[in-house]
Amino acid sequence: MDFVSCQWCQSQSPAGTTSCPACGAALDQRDLVSDSGWMEAPKLRDMTEFRFSNSVCQVEGEVVPVAEIALAQGDAVFFEHHVMLWKDPQVPIASRAAAGGLKRVLAGMPVFLTYASGPGRIAFSRDATGELVVLPLHPNMEIDVREHAFLLGTHSISYSFERIKGLANIVYGGSGMYLDRFVTQGEQGLLILHGCGNVFQRTLAAGEKILIEPGGFLYKDSSVGLDSVKIDIKGPDLRMAEVTGPGRVGIQSMYHHYATEQ
Repeated sequence: MDFVSCQWCQSQSPAGTTSCPACGAALDQRDLVSDSGWMEAPKLRDMTEFRFSNSVCQVEGEVVPVAEIALAQGDAVFFEHHVMLWKDPQVPIASRAAAGGLKRVLAGMPVFLTYASGPGRIAFSRDATGELVVLPLHPNMEIDVREHAFLLGTHSISYSFERIKGLANIVYGGSGMYLDRFVTQGEQGLLILHGCGNVFQRTLAAGEKILIEPGGFLYKDSSVGLDSVKIDIKGPDLRMAEVTGPGRVGIQSMYHHYATEQ
């Protein structure tokens, strides 16, 4: 049997398949890449479906997209409680304290993560226009995501966070922002992010650098370095995020400033 490779998540699908069953990306459309190497994140078609474990995710809407999950028995997802849009009454949810509780309080980030387990349906969205970014995580993989972008993750993913000093926004920069860190061990995982505006991804070669406005940074592979660098101009203390390859880095074209970001 012939197979086709998804250019977004590298999953293999039988020839003739129109969308990737692992991330929902269209397989019958040409990838859009700018002259500088930025690839558009897949524009998930309204009502696109993809699978993880024995569960199914359907993406609904386009302006403020919704991820609706049909959770199978034995499958579970975790999320910040305020992103839950609706759920079936029989879907149980439980809260668990996130590591680093005091630091999270001081940063204005949720202290508890909420878990939902199947069977049943549950849906999620964030209060901003943009795109859903589906990132399948292969075993023993790590990805770092900016604060307030994480929508949901599967139960096979472990979660932690770290602070990057001096990064928040090119204007508000100075005290720092937090990175959510997601890691898989021996199992496949699935992570869904919400990017404001449009989302683009670029793969950097080893040692290749690029400067990103901190509000535009969305995610990176763990192999990509991230530092705060001062812009050498007269006036206020302006900083940018310097990312260094090798690996993928994702950006968002619109920045939504949360009051908790300092």
